Amino acid sequence: MNTQSIKLTLTPNWRAYYQLTKPKVVALLLLTALVGMVLALPDLPSLSLLAPALIGIGLLSAAAAAYNHILDQRIDAIMTRTHHRPLVQNTISTPKALFFATSMAIIGMATLFVFVNALTAWLTFASLIGYAVIYTMYLKRATPQNIAIGGLAGATPPLLGWTAMTGEVTGQALLLVMIIFIWTPPHFWALAIHKEKEYAKAKIPMLPVTHGAEYTKTLILLYTLLLLPVTWLPWLTQLSGLLYLTGSTILGISFIYYAYRLKFSPTRKTAFQTFKFSIIHLMMLFILLLVDHWIINY
Repeated sequence: MNTQSIKLTLTPNWRAYYQLTKPKVVALLLLTALVGMVLALPDLPSLSLLAPALIGIGLLSAAAAAYNHILDQRIDAIMTRTHHRPLVQNTISTPKALFFATSMAIIGMATLFVFVNALTAWLTFASLIGYAVIYTMYLKRATPQNIAIGGLAGATPPLLGWTAMTGEVTGQALLLVMIIFIWTPPHFWALAIHKEKEYAKAKIPMLPVTHGAEYTKTLILLYTLLLLPVTWLPWLTQLSGLLYLTGSTILGISFIYYAYRLKFSPTRKTAFQTFKFSIIHLMMLFILLLVDHWIINY
């Protein structure tokens, strides 16, 4: 086999394994975990602790994403958003994907146990079970409140980052979890409205499918109204300063504006635009927490 043939053979497999990890989702999770790590300590965390914590949390998050690919193959094949995924396209086999996911989970757990602490290892493992088993295998197929309940698993990275640095669960760490927990339903329901027909075809009881788009839009607006004061909690508890308060207020009002447009003056693209803005909202919120913390302490 010549060099060109080897390259053509390996490139699709490398991409397939990479896609299994849902890299963009894991990157956002790691950002929120990093913020939890930085906010947990008055000084900058040591690289010897920060690096293995990020690697361990990242590997277990990627493993959870790969298990989701394995368990959702039937659904992914029906939906245009996911039909290109490697297991649906047979770019990689299910046994290989299972071995890949399990290997990442074992290495991630070992990294957290050996180099970080047992509490973070078990909490990260619980998040994997919450997403890959409880949400993907049961909640997603059983109830229209699937994302409202199952979103807790995806909200834990700031707590994981915090426990990695301190070895304990604190109220301030749980405030960061609460922000993502309240943010998740309007984020995902906006996408569910945009893909309502596909979820119905796949027989997934997302809220727009079971209760209609208008009911879901109302809940999205109410959740964004609730989210704004929740994002102020880090400032109210002196975890952050005025920079974060100002930025989170602007972001929160912008999210409410998108939700208001979706409810009262939508176009064909408004639901997807709301979904995309929600990602920017969360990312910028945690970057603000990070920058604000550095300005206050340094």
